[in-house]
Amino acid sequence: MAAVDRGRYRCWIGDREVTAMKARELGRGGIVVGDMVNLAGDVSGQPGTLARVVRVQPRSTALRRSADDTDPIERVIVANADQLVIVCALASPPPRARLIDRFLVAAYDAGLEPLLCLTKADLAGPEKILAAYEPLGIRYLVTGRPLDEPALNGLRAALACRVSVLVGHSGVGKSTLFNAVIPAADRAIGTVSPVTGRGRHTSSSALALRLPGGGWVIDTPGLRSFGLGHVSADDVIRAFPDLAEGTAACPPGCSHLGPECALDQWVAEHGGAARLDSLRRLLRSQSGLDPVEDRESGDEPARDQGGGAERA
Repeated sequence: MAAVDRGRYRCWIGDREVTAMKARELGRGGIVVGDMVNLAGDVSGQPGTLARVVRVQPRSTALRRSADDTDPIERVIVANADQLVIVCALASPPPRARLIDRFLVAAYDAGLEPLLCLTKADLAGPEKILAAYEPLGIRYLVTGRPLDEPALNGLRAALACRVSVLVGHSGVGKSTLFNAVIPAADRAIGTVSPVTGRGRHTSSSALALRLPGGGWVIDTPGLRSFGLGHVSADDVIRAFPDLAEGTAACPPGCSHLGPECALDQWVAEHGGAARLDSLRRLLRSQSGLDPVEDRESGDEPARDQGGGAERA
């Protein structure tokens, strides 16, 4: 599934694009970008024709989010990806490390390999962000404006022969990167509000396109929040492997929020206070103690996308 638009599904059979609708027998089950589906009916792809999606193949991975951290109902954003490209601007809008942490938790929960892509390096340096995530060994790219040939080649190499999902706050440059690797995409490029300093939504739906030479890249709408209500507290903690050593001295069943937690002493001796703060913000938010943790300055929840076997 390459795109979903008002009940119509854009699918690919080889190099042929086919428009389809969901068969009634599938019921209310969701179909999302990245799903592999079986089609019936007219699959010629000719103008005015309409096929039917009659089956959705089992998903190898599913990137999920919830409406907020207290909502246990998960919503699949993208299926069958293997790489999550976390796009973060170094300035305009400023980087949001806590949102990066949320994306990392979602990536590890979904079984996706994360790639940190830092944009707008012409406005600010990447050293602080890179130092914060160095203990995790996450692969990263740094790009400026304009996107020069070495940076573009590095991006192409990182995406080649993989199914990659681009996520990030509004205005960080996802659509710019998407258009750079697939010029024919012509995704709308937004600006940052000079009043609020926040990015404006430009892409309104997820879109998957085939990369020259193999692989797929999926652009998603700008996200200002990312609920993790469907992820257990233990899974959240596993997404902070740089703090794992410090939990060894914690008592059984430690919530990592109270005075009995050994992480405070460990961080005092080894560093990582900002990471511990991020971990605890996520845990408090999930437990309902801090439900508005990541909605700074009126940020809004992200909008959800609906979404032989063919990629839909």
